[in-house]
Amino acid sequence: MKDRFLLSLFYLVPKHALSRAVGRWARTPISRLAIPLFIRRYRINLEEAEKPWKDYPNLLEFFTRKLKPEVRPVDPSPDTGISPVDGVISQLGEINEGTLIQSKGITYRVEELLGGDIEQAAAFEGGKFVTIYLSPRDYHRIHAPAGGEVIQVSYIPGQLFPVNEFGVRAIPRLFVRNERLITYLRTSLGRIAVVKVGATNVGSIRLHFDPEVSTRSAGGSLKKVYEPPLALSKGQEMGRFEFGSTVILLFEPGKVDWTSDWVPGTALKMGQPIVRGVGSAEH
Repeated sequence: MKDRFLLSLFYLVPKHALSRAVGRWARTPISRLAIPLFIRRYRINLEEAEKPWKDYPNLLEFFTRKLKPEVRPVDPSPDTGISPVDGVISQLGEINEGTLIQSKGITYRVEELLGGDIEQAAAFEGGKFVTIYLSPRDYHRIHAPAGGEVIQVSYIPGQLFPVNEFGVRAIPRLFVRNERLITYLRTSLGRIAVVKVGATNVGSIRLHFDPEVSTRSAGGSLKKVYEPPLALSKGQEMGRFEFGSTVILLFEPGKVDWTSDWVPGTALKMGQPIVRGVGSAEH
């Protein structure tokens, strides 16, 4: 009953207008007054932040704060792929018959996730996926999971339903209904898709390597192929969420194995190795 009531509210609320309004307010100087409340509410670890909280001009700048470089070491092995974000594993597994798991009893299609791109979807059939949820307390910059090249970026417009535990449990096909900004990488671990999913109160998703592309500026759907491709090193910053959301990583078949027996609910830190190239030695 409670889930149905909350779901009805989310269908009625103008989610795009609300999210953009929150984003605009968070950029104003007056939003700086909310930073201490935000710190207490979400128990932010200020020791990791690049600078003292009083030095941030507004809530958005604090939310998207950089961290001290030494607090997120990037696994140096060329044979591993890292978590691109801080967050918690929501789901992971194999991509079977083009299907991914959202939560118990709820699935969705990789082709839909990628905006109907049949060629890209086919490349990941039989591969692996992992869904990582970022809560408001997490570090919200997104980094390259492996060294390589950006070959394409796609933006798929959509809804802005919440991607928290309630949303994942109660909203079927959630990740293919919300807006997405997808980066396709060519790496030594094969092709990797980094799917950044929008959510309620996510004012924008921005790309560091291409400031002209963001969910605020894209308008309709967008597909941008980079010729020549853009080089990225492992752990290099790719972009940021302006408020919390979800990242889904897709890996090609036969290219990687998990570095551990990961299970839903496991907390990850950016830079932590999560996959290893098939045939590479463990370390």
